[in-house]
Amino acid sequence: MIIGQTQRYAVHVMGTVFSFCVAAPADRTARAVSAAVAELRAVDAAFSPYRTDSMVARIRRRELAPSAYPPELIEVVDACGAMNGATDGWFDAWGLSGGFDPSGLVKGWGTERAAACMLAAGVEDFAVSAGGDVLVRGCAPHGGRWRVGIRDPYDPAAVVLVLELTDAAVATSASYERGPHIVAPHAGSTVVTLASATVVGPDLATADAYATALYAAGTPGLAWFNVASDYCAFTLDDRLVATFSDGVPQTWLP
Repeated sequence: MIIGQTQRYAVHVMGTVFSFCVAAPADRTARAVSAAVAELRAVDAAFSPYRTDSMVARIRRRELAPSAYPPELIEVVDACGAMNGATDGWFDAWGLSGGFDPSGLVKGWGTERAAACMLAAGVEDFAVSAGGDVLVRGCAPHGGRWRVGIRDPYDPAAVVLVLELTDAAVATSASYERGPHIVAPHAGSTVVTLASATVVGPDLATADAYATALYAAGTPGLAWFNVASDYCAFTLDDRLVATFSDGVPQTWLP
């Protein structure tokens, strides 16, 4: 890392904006980001529920049998099943009327694969913002931890909490960008009681799925979340009252 040298890129993919902040020389960064973006586009092509030629669309049309699933699809299906069990059924990729939809996990999964491309290209210090979810690796440009702000659900110019992290993932579920879109599986509707739910841990795919489930379940979901190893969370209700999970660092607490 060269302290103070920062490169920034942004690209629209997977229905949102991915932003890259990299503490590395420009030539190395450009190659790494190009590989990462190519991986994100490949993930979108394979898993988008909105593309008629994606594997997800083919599963919904019953054109792709489980025996023919390629390894990456098996990985995502297995991860969705594991998160369904870990969230007491509140994360359910099969619970929507349209059929199988792994979107609540696959954005984080794809971001992790993009990060692996960055690391393989020799870039070790970077942050990726994936439509509000964040993955950080190594050190920030100033040489210390990355500072990740958690947005106020009602004010896009304000933050409710700032986290200092390294080698971590932060996922937030809310309705302020896409409107009500997360179905509560046990209720069968998009009715929720929270303004947002944020999960922090080592893996963005898992954090993404946990945040989706917590947002759907509401604060009572922290009861099953509290058994999650290496992950912590906080929820904000409609009055911005925060409730924290077990294991939250003291530096997070007000």
